[in-house]
Amino acid sequence: MEEFNHSRVSEFVLLGLTDSPELQIFFFVIFSLFYLITMLGNCLILLTVLSTPHLHSPMYFFLSNLSLIDICLSSFATPKMIMDFFAKHKTISFEGCISQIFFLHLFTGTEIVLLISMSFDRYIAICKPLHYSTIMNQRVCVGLVVTSWTVGFLHTTSQLAFTLYLPFCGPNVVDSFFCDLPLVIQLACIDIYVLGIFMISTSGVIALVSFLLLLTSYIIVLVTIKDRSFTGTSKAFSTCTAHFIVVLMFFGPCIFIYVWPFTNFLMDKVLSVFYTIFTPFLNPLIYTLRNQEVKIAVKKKLTNQSLNLGKTSPNYPVQ
Repeated sequence: MEEFNHSRVSEFVLLGLTDSPELQIFFFVIFSLFYLITMLGNCLILLTVLSTPHLHSPMYFFLSNLSLIDICLSSFATPKMIMDFFAKHKTISFEGCISQIFFLHLFTGTEIVLLISMSFDRYIAICKPLHYSTIMNQRVCVGLVVTSWTVGFLHTTSQLAFTLYLPFCGPNVVDSFFCDLPLVIQLACIDIYVLGIFMISTSGVIALVSFLLLLTSYIIVLVTIKDRSFTGTSKAFSTCTAHFIVVLMFFGPCIFIYVWPFTNFLMDKVLSVFYTIFTPFLNPLIYTLRNQEVKIAVKKKLTNQSLNLGKTSPNYPVQ
């Protein structure tokens, strides 16, 4: 851990979302509920897909992996933010701060590639239906998911490669509820403006290019759906619409924050909440409510669970 010896700062102070006691209580209740529903919703989708044989298809394989990433993405900073609402001094250790940056870029980088993989799956399913089972075989699907995590790991490693060796000798105040790269490297004791702009804007450019690539693929898919008259058109359109909502919610904040990394706007905090809390919260709702197969499987899973509980409950003799 020699890299940490270069830092004189042992901890950072997080300003959080607000310093108003009333708003802190309100946010504590709201974000606690959001986090609980996010964990339950994504875990339910993950378990439903794994335990339901007819959902063992590429689309639901990617969906279950998206739920896994959302569980991770909502957990790297949200629990600490919830606890900090009642903390007098909102601090985080240097190592904890670096860990938050690492996991943030790992999970967001992975989700970007996974969303591209999901759009590719929908493109093949709608534009090349006769070749779908051949192209989207198990090996390809597993390879795409492994590639997603690999790209996410390489991305976060490249972002932290120079951050660990920066000297942090004060100030140590981060104007957010978690540590993010644009906010933290501004606290370094040396001028890193040019290098920081290059490193961080790279994330913004990657997000922007990925978004445009996804937008193009969905336009092609929607045009194909409109031009062709085949069975399941409304289902395909509904699926693509749900996917694009997820893409827009996820990429919009990332592009705004990272394309202009050293401009501090109040909106940055709101957008940070959006892609770290709201998007993982809305993903299971969107896919469950707009997908009939998942909805039926979830209901069947919950019904079977309640029946099993009823069978295992003790039957007391009547006196």
